[in-house]
Amino acid sequence: MHDLQLFRSQLDSTAERLASRGFSLDKNAFRAIDVKRRDALTEVERLKADRNERSKDVGARKKAGEDTTDLQTAMRAMGDRIAELEASSEQLDVEFRDMLKGIPNLPHESVPIGKDEHGNVEVRREGAAATMNFAPKPHWDLGVDLGILDFERAAKVTGSRFAVYFGQGAKLERALVNFMLDTHTAEHGYMETLPPFLVNSDSLYGTGQLPKFAEDLFKCEGTDYWLTPTAEVPVTNLLRDETIDAEKLPVKLVAYTPCFRSEAGSHGRDVRGIIRQHQFQKVELVKFAHPEHSYAELDGLTHDAENILRKLELPFRTMALCTGDMGFGSAKTFDIEVWLPGQNSFKEISSCSNYDAFQARRAGIRFRGTKKNEFLHTLNGSGLAIGRTWVAIVENYQQADGSVTVPKVLQPYLNAEQITRQGLLT
Repeated sequence: MHDLQLFRSQLDSTAERLASRGFSLDKNAFRAIDVKRRDALTEVERLKADRNERSKDVGARKKAGEDTTDLQTAMRAMGDRIAELEASSEQLDVEFRDMLKGIPNLPHESVPIGKDEHGNVEVRREGAAATMNFAPKPHWDLGVDLGILDFERAAKVTGSRFAVYFGQGAKLERALVNFMLDTHTAEHGYMETLPPFLVNSDSLYGTGQLPKFAEDLFKCEGTDYWLTPTAEVPVTNLLRDETIDAEKLPVKLVAYTPCFRSEAGSHGRDVRGIIRQHQFQKVELVKFAHPEHSYAELDGLTHDAENILRKLELPFRTMALCTGDMGFGSAKTFDIEVWLPGQNSFKEISSCSNYDAFQARRAGIRFRGTKKNEFLHTLNGSGLAIGRTWVAIVENYQQADGSVTVPKVLQPYLNAEQITRQGLLT
């Protein structure tokens, strides 16, 4: 949600900032509603002042024994008109808020201007791709050949865009969850939390998924419960409608959840393998920060996510997203992309964003400032997407004989140095 006063006082410059991210704000419609609302409020104030004066006149005339029937009739009519105008202004406020619900967040001034992903800017690149004296395979071949990944049985159980892990494949997924949680809590200072995996509509509105992105979600029929699309939703809403002492900021939380997305509009994108699934697992980092420090906190959160890749010794690059490629609620985003030799490309593995007060305003999350309560800033990012990290390990650590070497930091979690051929019925 946006600051309505900002739109009213700086409409032209606000429209320009929104245009940089490809959104066209209907300034005429906005001004028309605003003029109607202001006119209604002005008329209400005038009528109330007039009614007060007439009330005094009625009192004086009653004391003088004069008939006040006509005056009281006129005052009742004024009262009806005031109620009508107040209802109208309230309805116009609702129209304002409905209009604001569909407007994306304003980009931070440091965000590069661009129309799409081609306008993104590389910030840094770390790690070198492993030298392979053979043609690297993609994970959808490697995993199936090793007997640790099965798409056909998943499709039988559920449908397309689901996967089953077996043996060391399943254990690798679990190991990654534990490794990431251990690192973020012990080394990066986050508090671990395990939130519900079902969320209500208020929670999805608070983080910006509703009402605009309902088609991307799965809803439980006959209830107000939705499967969480990311831990960002339940974790951010843990502080909904709360006011935090400023000295307690930043609040840093990390959570593991399964995530569920319909992937509406993604037809033809990453159709092979487990890059884009209806169900996947993720470790999410969430911060609640003071507005003066939130961009330093964004840098820190991004570094924390990158550090997982450093420990796994996986090559990656970090991109500053341009205005035209950012998510709906983000004010600034860094995408971390891991190198996948089996696909000869970088693939996003974490998206780290500062939402400024966009989510806090929708969810009513404030902090106690020096003079008044203010909206804090919310930040989040994957730390990391488990399935995509699984893919990166399998593809980067594959060997010529089809086995996969386990990264050193994960060997204690798997109690193994190598992933070799196995299978359900072999």
